[in-house]
Amino acid sequence: MSRFRRSLVVATSMLFLVGMPAVVSATPGTKVSGTILARGTSPDGIVVNGSGTTEVTIREITIAPGGSTGWHYHDGQLIAVVKSGTLTRTMLDCSTEVTPAGGSFVEPAGRHHTHVGRNLGTEPVVLLVTYVVPAGQQLSQDAPEPQKCAL
Repeated sequence: MSRFRRSLVVATSMLFLVGMPAVVSATPGTKVSGTILARGTSPDGIVVNGSGTTEVTIREITIAPGGSTGWHYHDGQLIAVVKSGTLTRTMLDCSTEVTPAGGSFVEPAGRHHTHVGRNLGTEPVVLLVTYVVPAGQQLSQDAPEPQKCAL
């Protein structure tokens, strides 16, 4: 082994050993508990944007079988996890997105993202939703049903 390689191995080993005490000396938390309320997976990743003073609200929503949110939009983004049931959303362009239990999604802000959520199944849909809205705004705004998407 060349002198350079030997020095490199020694230096790398020293760096590793110097870094070890930081891991070993880490302290576990005490008197802390947490409960996972829901967990979901988003295949497209999640990006949340807010500007100015922003309110964050977490809400549980239950939609009974045959129920609907009504057509609406949001002034800020939201992240939702479907805890149980299957949510069917119809978008302004009449496309449909179906999210089963364990799925999650982001709804963008603005009137041009008007949609309706429906429970077409036989069990309640339970959602855990995190709203990220401009301070002082409602969580959702009612909107008329688009004529082209009559359900």
